[in-house]
Amino acid sequence: MPLFKKCDAPSLANELREKGVYPYHHELESRQDAEVIMEGKRRIMLGSNNYLGLTVDPEVTEAGIQAIRQYGTGCSGSRFLNGTLKLHTELEKTLAAFTGYESAIVFSTGFQSNLGLLAAIVGRNDTAICDRENHASIYDGCKLSFGRMTRYHHNDMGDLEAKLACLPLDSGKLIVTDGVFSMSGDVCRLPDIVELAEKYQARVLVDDAHGLGVIGPGGRGTAAYFGLTDRVDLTMGTFSKSLASLGGFCAGSERVVDFIRHSSRPYIFSASITPASCATALAALRVIEREPERVERLHSLAAYLRKGLRKRGVPILEAATPIVPFYTYEVYDTLDIARELYDRGVYVNPVLPPACVPGECLLRCSLMATLTEALLDEATEIIASVMDARGLTRK
Repeated sequence: MPLFKKCDAPSLANELREKGVYPYHHELESRQDAEVIMEGKRRIMLGSNNYLGLTVDPEVTEAGIQAIRQYGTGCSGSRFLNGTLKLHTELEKTLAAFTGYESAIVFSTGFQSNLGLLAAIVGRNDTAICDRENHASIYDGCKLSFGRMTRYHHNDMGDLEAKLACLPLDSGKLIVTDGVFSMSGDVCRLPDIVELAEKYQARVLVDDAHGLGVIGPGGRGTAAYFGLTDRVDLTMGTFSKSLASLGGFCAGSERVVDFIRHSSRPYIFSASITPASCATALAALRVIEREPERVERLHSLAAYLRKGLRKRGVPILEAATPIVPFYTYEVYDTLDIARELYDRGVYVNPVLPPACVPGECLLRCSLMATLTEALLDEATEIIASVMDARGLTRK
């Protein structure tokens, strides 16, 4: 078959476009804020990972502007060569201190962080044991490594133990889990995971992309949330969510981080993050350290939205994070509801198989600390009226 022939085959994307329910690539014409202009119309933004609202914070934006003035727009090289700025090493030291680890390494994106650290750490005779609902970057990182990968059922500690028990006790084993799962908003069972890791001589990596700045004391993430930082070997995070920038990192012991720094091909052969990205992430981190009440406000708003949706009979998925999904069940119903909400001024994200079980599709709200109760009341009214008109609310 000619190489590009596959591009002409019928696709779900084209089918959704024909039905008028294609939910992706909406154009944003304003800043990433609580209210945005998308395709010429005001929308309440309930679909951003800008958890603390720092993309529009004056201190954070000014830091990016000043970095461009001092360093220019790019680094034009990898960290190994000409691409290490003083800003990069300052950010790594600050990240390590904030998360409670000895050292940290910064990657060009969050996705690349998992590719880079997993490919370096999981060797030919090692095994990565992954929660089935882990992020795609974890799966791709495992594929890039020379090791094996096995999966356990989501947050199922019995299945995790069964997988660990099948492996030689003295073999290299890394349990990999999201801290906060991005689609459902639930939190990993970290106390049980570290107990099993110690029992079976495994190491633990927590992907805290949706945990950093969101849970734990002052937003320090999942390990801190459970008081287990000293028992979690590696924490990964991204800058594109709470840190209002672009990039990612891995934190751990100095020995392990230094090994990753000199072994990770995605780190060695990629240009370093831009001066503006580095400076804005660093500024955002300092705001979070200084203003932990932002994290408290975020959780207060999440509780407020959950209460409002429950009161109106919207079938939500319960969690203790600012990710608030509600059930829409079938794929086309989900996409049609998302389209109607968008048309009426509320932006949310659809969760479809394989990111959920067939027949249990969701629309996912993710909140910002800069939202207001008035905006959430307006959004709740729209969501409830659309769901009620389709018979999807609980009386």
